[in-house]
Amino acid sequence: MNEVELILEEGERWWGGAADDGLRMPFGERPFVRDLGVAGRDESGAVAPSNQSSPLLVSTHGRVIWSDRPFLFAFEGVGAGLLRVSGRDLVVFQGGGTLREAYLSAARRFFPPAGRAPARELFTGPQYNTWIEFPYTPTQEAVLRFARDLLAAGMPPGVLMIDDSWSPDYGTWRFDGARFPDPAAMIRQLHDWGFSVMLWVVPFVSPDSAAFRELEGKGLLIRGRDGDTAIRRWWNGFSALLDATNPAAVAWMTDHLDALMAETGVDGFKFDGGDIRDYRADDLTAVPAEPVDLCEAWARVGLRYPFNEYRASWRMGGQPLGQRLQDKPPLWGPAGIGSLIPEVLAQAMIGYPYSCPDMIGGGEIVAMGMHGTTDQEFFVRYAQIAALSPMMQFSVSPARVLDDVHLAAVREALAVRASLLPLILDLVDVAAATGEPVVRPMAYHAGGPADVTDQFFLGPDLIVAPVVEKGATERAVVIPAGRWRADDGDVVEGPTTVRVRCDLARIPRFERLTDA
Repeated sequence: MNEVELILEEGERWWGGAADDGLRMPFGERPFVRDLGVAGRDESGAVAPSNQSSPLLVSTHGRVIWSDRPFLFAFEGVGAGLLRVSGRDLVVFQGGGTLREAYLSAARRFFPPAGRAPARELFTGPQYNTWIEFPYTPTQEAVLRFARDLLAAGMPPGVLMIDDSWSPDYGTWRFDGARFPDPAAMIRQLHDWGFSVMLWVVPFVSPDSAAFRELEGKGLLIRGRDGDTAIRRWWNGFSALLDATNPAAVAWMTDHLDALMAETGVDGFKFDGGDIRDYRADDLTAVPAEPVDLCEAWARVGLRYPFNEYRASWRMGGQPLGQRLQDKPPLWGPAGIGSLIPEVLAQAMIGYPYSCPDMIGGGEIVAMGMHGTTDQEFFVRYAQIAALSPMMQFSVSPARVLDDVHLAAVREALAVRASLLPLILDLVDVAAATGEPVVRPMAYHAGGPADVTDQFFLGPDLIVAPVVEKGATERAVVIPAGRWRADDGDVVEGPTTVRVRCDLARIPRFERLTDA
């Protein structure tokens, strides 16, 4: 264990650690503490990250901190003038003079890009998840009706994810025959309609199931410190956990998933769970592992499948994995829609470029039920943020909850995405080749303001400033140096701050103009 202390330079700001902390980034103005190795809730009340995290900090002045192991970092003092980092094998170096140079230097050295991205279809069309429309009760009839209704409402086909409870038990990775009498026929129909199909899976195994008995007999489940198979509480009750550090356990899992693909035609999988909080430091596993290692081991299972999605990952920067933000409630403000852009930017700055800002309208099932009717303006503004993110995902069917005016605004957001899809796909290819993020903080490019996190760069030459305030009819957009053309044709000379109108259907955007 070693400790590093850095005096912050004037105006220096930092990014990194955990996507959960996006609203606190950039660090450097206020005190803040994060222990990246916490599992569950520790004595201080700290909570393990429930989204993506990486042992990385990068600064707007080009400084980099990295370790292969989790570390604790604290910004301390008035104006947070001191950064204190405690951990093992800390590496501190000057990666250049800017945030971009620091990030790319760290990526090349510690998490080089894999050279490939997730399946193209995850970007080219919307994703549709069954979770909110029929949680825990998917059936073959309901899935087909969901897809048919989307198409009838004029929504484009895309990737359809069948969420929780398509199988009879957790760990029993085959379709429940009572609810899905002919899954291969269902998937053929969905393919004919233009959909790709993914299935939800977790590393959990229902106790007393046949899969549990098989896995326990082969020693492929995680054991607690007492040597007995660990049974842990998660959001769906109590289950055992697959030991993803054991190659035999991974082979067991992938054999079942590969068989599903061969037998039914399913295209890939949504890998849920695997959070740091699900594991303990004294768990007994095939390979000695801390909770972060078990999170990483589960994430590595998905590398086999181009159609994939994760919500929790550790140290998987540069890898071809789709990364969704944790489930969000349908709320205005920082607890809901206000967190989307900051957390997607945080994902980008810890090495996860292929991001999705949760399910449009909110994916937190309890909160969705509590709020009952849909706030249509909220739904539209959420869709606009998602439309210019790397990936966008619906779960609530837009045509079911929106009137004609608001549905037209969502369709306009889809049209804007379609017009910019060549740029998005080019940026996905750049990310696969160089590690460069698709969505970037304003500070990422020279002259961009460090503390503005409600707008972003989509590539180096397009500023996107979605609306995140209820009832807003205009918003401020910070413009860096140079000449910029707005989506309404106005030309602006920066640096400056402009106020732009933002009627329901508008996503304010500014394109950099280069001199002839």
